[in-house]
Amino acid sequence: MSREEELGQQLVEILGETTGMLVRRLTGQYHEDEWGFDEEFAEATFPLFEFLYNSWFRVETTGVTNVPGHGRTLMVGNHAGTVFPFDAVMIGTAIQKEHPLPRWTRAMVLNWAFELPFISYFMRRIGGMPANQANLKRLLESDEQVMVFPEGAKGFGKPYSERYQLQRFGRGGFVEVALETGTPIVPVAVVGSEEIYPKLGQSDAAAKLLGAPYVPITPTFPLLGPLGLLPLPSRWRIEFLEPVDLSEYGPGASEDRSLVLDISEQVRESIQEALYDGLLRRGPAFL
Repeated sequence: MSREEELGQQLVEILGETTGMLVRRLTGQYHEDEWGFDEEFAEATFPLFEFLYNSWFRVETTGVTNVPGHGRTLMVGNHAGTVFPFDAVMIGTAIQKEHPLPRWTRAMVLNWAFELPFISYFMRRIGGMPANQANLKRLLESDEQVMVFPEGAKGFGKPYSERYQLQRFGRGGFVEVALETGTPIVPVAVVGSEEIYPKLGQSDAAAKLLGAPYVPITPTFPLLGPLGLLPLPSRWRIEFLEPVDLSEYGPGASEDRSLVLDISEQVRESIQEALYDGLLRRGPAFL
């Protein structure tokens, strides 16, 4: 059996199991927390993410023990992709599979994604939250493990020619919240996500229809129709870097704009350097 046939068979089996779970849930007998996170749903969809991690993207993960096994943690990564945040999902899957003390990861997601009916339902059930400082602070004060992508729409909207060139990290809001809550920051460098949807252009009409920041034109979309929305099977490398310890600063430090921007730039530079190194270590994207 060829690799393509094997992958197809695995995917059919996983989708069958997941569909069965979704049908059972129509009875309404399930539990979700105040944020909409549903652990049973997350566990049921995990085999699909595991398939993507192991077989589709063939992810190599390093430094996962740099992520604390308990207590509040803020992971900060580079961003790429399109409507669905595959990078956030693969980071969460890496922690579930590779960490000696695995736990579910919450992710800050751009607000527009929660205006799309199916995407909104799915994102909330697996731990996604609308990205704002209030939500981030509440999650961290509840000792959750959270990931953010400070590049925002600028990150996943980059053309392919600018891949792995980090955009600005905005005004450093994630640093302010980390300082206020005494949360360590773990930078995360993701190599591979920039190749799943090589952006050659964008469709403003489709973006307006969906209410999305942009809809990419890629080598496969819209040429292949819905099939073109499948992410290309690039090889991934995820590196969790040394945590940035903020314990020496008090809550009032979040009002020091110079300090906030310095820490934000420190995190951005560490990720950028790791991306360049990761690209060399990863080698060709599709071999």
